[in-house]
Amino acid sequence: MNQTLPPKPASSPAVCYGTLKLKSRYLLSPLAGYTNLPFRRIVRELGGVGLATTDLVNARGLLEGSEKTLQLIQTCSEDSPFAVQIFGSKPEYMRDAAQLLESRGVDSIDINMGCPVNRIVKGGAGASMMCRPSDTVSLVQTVVDAVKIPVTVKMRLGWDDSDLSAPFFAREFEQVGIVAVAIHGRTREQGFKGTVNHDGIRQVVEAVESIPVIGNGDVTSIADADFMLKTTGCAGVSIGRGALANPWIFRQLVQWEQTGDCDPPGNFDERLELLLRQFRYLLEMTTENRAISMFRKMGHWYLKSMRVKPALRHEFQCAQTLADFDQAIRNIASQGPTSGSRTGTLPDMHIPVPGGPVERW
Repeated sequence: MNQTLPPKPASSPAVCYGTLKLKSRYLLSPLAGYTNLPFRRIVRELGGVGLATTDLVNARGLLEGSEKTLQLIQTCSEDSPFAVQIFGSKPEYMRDAAQLLESRGVDSIDINMGCPVNRIVKGGAGASMMCRPSDTVSLVQTVVDAVKIPVTVKMRLGWDDSDLSAPFFAREFEQVGIVAVAIHGRTREQGFKGTVNHDGIRQVVEAVESIPVIGNGDVTSIADADFMLKTTGCAGVSIGRGALANPWIFRQLVQWEQTGDCDPPGNFDERLELLLRQFRYLLEMTTENRAISMFRKMGHWYLKSMRVKPALRHEFQCAQTLADFDQAIRNIASQGPTSGSRTGTLPDMHIPVPGGPVERW
């Protein structure tokens, strides 16, 4: 292992979303363009993930039967437990979308109150819901009352540093039946910049009576997860960028909890095999051209972590056809990593804090 592991926790209590018991307390964060079915299948096969959630889904688009929206909620028998994150500003759309999802066998519904992207916020959804307390609590209650499956909320600490309203919302949501809240420890104004406010997450933990609070933000290692759990008192940890760089992180966290140690993440050859497997899963869902286009952003994370030299990464990103893609992979496979070895532990990938929305990562 490249990382120095903290002592294993004295206990690791199970996390329950109402009657739904999660498989571990480590969750895959919903990330636009990344947490589609192929990637969820990958992390589940590697093991350790307690709950995986979709990319954010437009409630109105879902009700209208948009092909792209329906693709976001595709699942399979291995993809369990499975949550869909919906966004919207109109209670009737959110209610009807929740009922549709329940009828399709979804295990849990998550309401997005954290997305900082302008196109979401300008429509009155995402983080902008924190600016309308009464309307937002009413909308959330409408969704909770409409379904029998667990409903959760993911939100930020507040709109900006002058209005850290997450503790207020968490208390209100618990009263109307929300079974858990996930908190990204930044404000909407921050976007993804700056540092995570662990004290702010702790205040949310202290504001609720019994529901679990899931901490989120900048968890890219076991040490980060341990720090999040210890400093905030949160019940679980949701991981986004850390899982893109290291899909083995959930398995490592569970191993650490159980033994105090863990296996290393995948080596060059294992990551290349995983990349190809995820791409094959994507090909099962869509056309070759669309799969190649969709996979470029995910391929970036794989190839950076594999220490592939920039010229070969560029060749991969420029692939337009399956023949181009295959040739780029052959070149990558033949040249191997720029540092480390094919079968040994690779140097840790630096995971920068992004300066813009997920769509630009």
